[in-house]
Order: sequence, then C-alpha cells, then structure tokens
Amino acid sequence: MMIKRYGTAPKVGQTYKLRAGAYAILPNAGQLLLTYQGAPHYEFQLPGGGIDEGESPIQALHREVFEETGWRIAKPRRLGAFRRFVWMPEYGMHAEKLCHIYTAIPVMPHGPAREANHEPVWLYPNQAIQELANDGDAAFVANMSF
Repeated sequence: MMIKRYGTAPKVGQTYKLRAGAYAILPNAGQLLLTYQGAPHYEFQLPGGGIDEGESPIQALHREVFEETGWRIAKPRRLGAFRRFVWMPEYGMHAEKLCHIYTAIPVMPHGPAREANHEPVWLYPNQAIQELANDGDAAFVANMSF
C-alpha cells in the first residue's frame, strides 16, 4: 500500500533521514486541542512528534501530547499515515517524516506545556483545517466527523 505524500516533493539529490512520528486529533466539546509552536516554526500543529528509539508509537503519542499541551489522553485509535519531506531546523537535517495519525480523548490538563515554544490552543474543526500548517494534518481533520 502506498502512503500519500503531502507538501513539497523531495529535492533531487538531497538525502532525507526517515523520522517516524505520532500525532493526535483531540476532539472535546466541539473543539480540537492543537499546539501552537513558536520559534523556529510559528505555526499550528497537531500535538505529537518523533518516535524515539525503543518507544512504541502509542508511547510516543502520550509523551509528545503531554509535552506539547500539558494534557493526558485516553483511548488512542490509529487513523492512518502520510509522508512529507521537510527541513527540520531544530535538528539541522532534512527529514522524510512518516506521520502516524491517531484520534484520542483529551482527559485532563496537568499544567502548561513542558516543551519550549509550545502552547495548547483550542480551535473549532473548521478553524483548525484553515490554521494547521501542513496539508496532511488538515486533510485528516477534514475527514473526521465530529
């Protein structure tokens, strides 16, 4: 099965490091919990991030959502995946991001986001679709029924 690509095509001759990640669509009371990342990106994103060595996608999802929003989640369910080719300035590398998308229930906040330059934000789904920085995230949100 081929995984859909969003964003710009990979640059010919450029080497990309594979970076798998887990990201969450978190609906609650008609809104979605997103993260706004400041420097170096300044964009709205689905909470989530890279899967570290020795970590399962579900473990990474719980860790990343908590770090980026301060919220704990429950009942994650995988929706699918997409790829995108990007420059990651915070790591100084070009990456082929393999983005595993989940939906989960945001259960409870446990304080502010712990990751620098991240802030939890609640948006209505139609706002989120317009504001999300990458087309893959927006496409998964658009295909959800809330």
